[in-house]
Amino acid sequence: MERTMNAGPDLATLASAVGDATRIRMLELLMEGRALVAKELAFGTGVSPATATAHLQRLEGARLLRSTRQGRNKVFRIATPTVARMVEAMMAVAVRGPRASATPEPLRAARYCYDHLAGRLGMDITDALLRAGHLSLRRRAFALTDTGEGWFTAFGIEVAPLREQRRQFAHRCLDWSERRDHLAGALGAALASRVFALGWVERQPDSRGLTVTPTGQRGLRRYFGSP
Repeated sequence: MERTMNAGPDLATLASAVGDATRIRMLELLMEGRALVAKELAFGTGVSPATATAHLQRLEGARLLRSTRQGRNKVFRIATPTVARMVEAMMAVAVRGPRASATPEPLRAARYCYDHLAGRLGMDITDALLRAGHLSLRRRAFALTDTGEGWFTAFGIEVAPLREQRRQFAHRCLDWSERRDHLAGALGAALASRVFALGWVERQPDSRGLTVTPTGQRGLRRYFGSP
């Protein structure tokens, strides 16, 4: 009698969906956190609009991307924070040894990792919060301390609503260029949004890279001791 195997995660379909250079590049472009139309993704990956559409349908069918309508345009974004963590983890595995040093300096200095801060900027802020006792380390996440909750509130971030979101609160995300964990999750996203709203960072054109403004340099030194 044949034994029926229990159905598990469909890793073969997932591997097939991401196992293409163009589709991987599309996911990487969307890791900036912004939604892009098919024409922008076609340009960014160097393929025709028709080819881009076929790839996007494959990624959406695998539930790696989701699309919405904005007027006459259909825009695409990473489907969930879980997918973003998967892409970031793949980058961390792929970038090793000499390849790590070949990572463009602007991306190593400061960038968006889906919706939170990464690169040396993200690491410096995370390290400062740990040193000050506002965060503590747990096995798979950061924990917000009592002093940390007060600090975030004073910094303009309401913590209670973040705990109610259907996502991890203070996830430890492995930084693929620095090879250490930075703050992600709902708390990391709120921190990134606040830093952006304060005018401390600006997006670099057509890149996940960020530029720290003069106002940001002063603010980072004041609150985090960052250079």
